[in-house]
Amino acid sequence: MGDLLFYILTALVTLSQAVVLVVLMYYYFVSIFGWQKIEEEKDLTPTKKFALITAAHNEEAVIRYHIESLKMINYPKDMYDIYIIADNCTDTTAEIARQEGVNVFERFSPKRGKGFALEWMFNELFKMDKEYDAVCLFDADNVVSSNFLLEMGAKLKQGFKSIQGYLDTKNPGDSWVTACYATAYWSMNRMWQLARYNLGLSNALGGTGLCLDYQLLKEYGWGAHCLTEDLEFTMKLLLNGTKTAWCHDCKVYDEKPVHFSQTWRQRSRWLQGHWDVAFRYMIPLIKKGIKERRWYPVDGAIYLFQPILIMTMLLNFLITFLASFFPFPIFATPLIDLLPGWFWITFAVLGYTYPMIGLYLEKAPKKAYYYYITYPIYGLTWFPVTVVGLFKHRNQTEWAHTQHTRGISINTLER
Repeated sequence: MGDLLFYILTALVTLSQAVVLVVLMYYYFVSIFGWQKIEEEKDLTPTKKFALITAAHNEEAVIRYHIESLKMINYPKDMYDIYIIADNCTDTTAEIARQEGVNVFERFSPKRGKGFALEWMFNELFKMDKEYDAVCLFDADNVVSSNFLLEMGAKLKQGFKSIQGYLDTKNPGDSWVTACYATAYWSMNRMWQLARYNLGLSNALGGTGLCLDYQLLKEYGWGAHCLTEDLEFTMKLLLNGTKTAWCHDCKVYDEKPVHFSQTWRQRSRWLQGHWDVAFRYMIPLIKKGIKERRWYPVDGAIYLFQPILIMTMLLNFLITFLASFFPFPIFATPLIDLLPGWFWITFAVLGYTYPMIGLYLEKAPKKAYYYYITYPIYGLTWFPVTVVGLFKHRNQTEWAHTQHTRGISINTLER
């Protein structure tokens, strides 16, 4: 019995190492294509009409700055309208938005969450006499770059129907937590999103700073209500053959949590949603890719595989730890590793230093490199967060609001 269990554990270690190695090497391979930014020909002539929609829940501290940035967008004012959803607000968010002269729609419903609020607003929009070419979605804490609609209009003219803009951070220096967020986003924007766009794969919608073709939205409907509605809609589009494009030249500056307790709650919510979407979409995407002999649906499934990859790494670590430090009879013979220890140490060092290429290419401020010392702490916390997300992923009603207080003008950031 002891020998059988030993061989089973050895097989698990070897298999888990093989999975980790293959998937991570695939990530590194894809990221190489983000090292170079390919300049594209753009038609920046304003011809598309936009509806800008923001879901806001108790955002009185930041909503004025957000609306200010939307009103300062460099685009003809008669070619875009601003809609603010005051979703179950108990503060002055709606009042402030009305003072700014934008369209305010108040919603009160027991169905809480951004996904439900957006679907409600889309239905209201479809009832109007106005017609738009595209819808852009934002969060109330965002400030938006002045060239946003010009760049999105150019992408729409290229034939793209789902587009994600560059996600930046408006408060990277507030704490080590915000600095780690900024580091992750700067690197991901370059080495993950831009790389995938250069390869002709599908990008991932990031929940804010995105643009959707109006007719596409009418055809498929929103229908994304989980805790990561952006990821759910991305995969819904992929199943219907629509890839998401990347727009590297227009930015949305997002407010990141300052305290660790805030990032714990936020990322736990993200992982709950990610697990839910993975269980529902991963296998259908693989089947689609095999049936149609196309790689982009399989690549989408690999993206959904991330929490499973983290759990696989954790399983491997726990088995190896037990074998190394606890003298159980079953571990009298060392477990067989797929590759020697020095390889995995080298691989770990590479994983730590590699995102710095993204920082360099994106011309991140020097301060980012000092904060990089704390980046492993941020990275390691993904293990417990992923476990929590797995056990709570069925509870998709546990919506939690992240409080935003960092009011910054777009003039300050663009200067």
